Amino acid sequence: MENFLDWGIQVVLWFQHFSPTMDVPFKVLTFMGDETFFLLFLPLIYWCVDRRTGARMIILFLFSVYVNAFAKLVAKQPRPFEYNSQVQKIVEAGGGGFPSGHTQGAVVVWGYLASVFKKTWLWIVAGILMILIPMSRVYLGAHFPTDLLGGYIIGALLLILYIKYAPRLEDWITKKGFVFQLGCAVILPLILIIIIPGSDKLGITAAATLMGMSAGFALERKFVGFEASGVWWQRSVRYLIGIVVLIGLRVVLSLAFKDLNPEPVFRTIRYGLLGLWGTFGAPWIFVKIKLAPKGSAK
Repeated sequence: MENFLDWGIQVVLWFQHFSPTMDVPFKVLTFMGDETFFLLFLPLIYWCVDRRTGARMIILFLFSVYVNAFAKLVAKQPRPFEYNSQVQKIVEAGGGGFPSGHTQGAVVVWGYLASVFKKTWLWIVAGILMILIPMSRVYLGAHFPTDLLGGYIIGALLLILYIKYAPRLEDWITKKGFVFQLGCAVILPLILIIIIPGSDKLGITAAATLMGMSAGFALERKFVGFEASGVWWQRSVRYLIGIVVLIGLRVVLSLAFKDLNPEPVFRTIRYGLLGLWGTFGAPWIFVKIKLAPKGSAK
């Protein structure tokens, strides 16, 4: 393993010969794999482009984040700037290095979007981002090339399995009725939270958000019937309202739960509420104030 890491250090150092000239472009690219980017991007798809695609992509992404966090705990691999002092730490990065979460996220999100909409231009964009976002992590000193390989493999496996089996599982769960759907939405992510160590904030955050959002999906279908269609100004206004409230809730809940123990419990509550707003609270408001059409709630 050390041989691979030593070789990886040479690759990282070669990329960093272009620093600081390329720092800004690569920081922009790496932002497209950050939590903040997906906080802004995933609701955009769900609220303003296509509800079903957005819902499916959110579930895939959050489960991918959880799997990545779990894999990092198992691998316990250092990051390049921790392994070798010659490597510049151009951006902050915590936790283990293998596999790359940015790489895995790029594969599942952009790969899923391209597979759903089947547009040539989107496949091109997806392919470019799947290369450049991971490359940015090497340049910034956050990952070895082998970390990227791990992210590509796990991301591709999750994407292929999800595309093949998720629609069948969704149909099966839908036929079981509302109570069963709500139970699955709460119990399955709760199991994921129990399995992962309480010190792993990323894994708990992903599972808790998945719990809130999945419960919200079930509640929204039962009581709201939200659809993401509408004229451009309606989509724009509902995105603005929804994201402002989401960010506000994130700040308020973070301050309200600060230093409260046990931390994993309050983290679960906090991110569960954020997820619930995104998939149930916001759509309910949009329909009530006529910013979104009402389909069939069932």
